[in-house]
Amino acid sequence: MDSEEIKALVTTALLDIKGQELVCLDIRQQTDLADYMIVVSGGTGRQVKALTDNVRQSAKKQGLDIIGVEGEDSQEWVLIDLADVIVHIMLPKVREFYDLERLWSVTPTKPEESKG
Repeated sequence: MDSEEIKALVTTALLDIKGQELVCLDIRQQTDLADYMIVVSGGTGRQVKALTDNVRQSAKKQGLDIIGVEGEDSQEWVLIDLADVIVHIMLPKVREFYDLERLWSVTPTKPEESKG
């Protein structure tokens, strides 16, 4: 699957479990690490777990390799690495504090050449 298909698969999996305020960021201009970053909120720790489980199950059904999953124990912020797509599932208070959407929406610029 290409990154667009993975993004669609993850988005569907998150919306099926009523993920809140889903945002998909195209980060190809910022990094070679991945093509897309998806950020979504779960209203409770149980919902964060349910969202995580649904993404994992959907990915496995399609034969995708899950590179890693971090943060499952806390159920406050779970990161799922699907190589070209990175998924952040967060409680609203954690999401607000880290504000990943703002950080990753900054467009890179070239430094001005020094005059002298």
